[in-house]
Amino acid sequence: MRAAAQRLARRLGRRGALLTMKGTIATLYGYGQIAQPPTDQRGLCLLLKAMPLVAWGGAWMVAGIAALICAWLPPRRDWPGYLAVWAITTPWSMSYLAAWWPLGEYPRGWAAALIFGAFGAVCLVAIGWEEPPRARTEPPRET
Repeated sequence: MRAAAQRLARRLGRRGALLTMKGTIATLYGYGQIAQPPTDQRGLCLLLKAMPLVAWGGAWMVAGIAALICAWLPPRRDWPGYLAVWAITTPWSMSYLAAWWPLGEYPRGWAAALIFGAFGAVCLVAIGWEEPPRARTEPPRET
């Protein structure tokens, strides 16, 4: 079992592992928006003028599933997954930011804007990372 987990981790790599985590979070967040919508939607006022929350939840899930699929692609071909997660977080970050200032509808909007912005920004940073080389396994030296 351990050997299978190690092979899986090697196949996925660090970039794929990050995309797997981001994709899982995005998919579950989208599902949560559909299954149990938040009662306080003041920070989402601009987004909800464009589409209903169910559609936004579906968009989160699509972005998350795209990231999960792209996690298994070779490095440098996985970029659509990173962009999908970034693309869904950006409107949420901007909506919360606008609800805080200039609209003044949601006093804590700045915090949510930073959280969603940082969640998406990690993807923009990671998209340029090289996959670190695999460590060579050498037999132990006898002394």
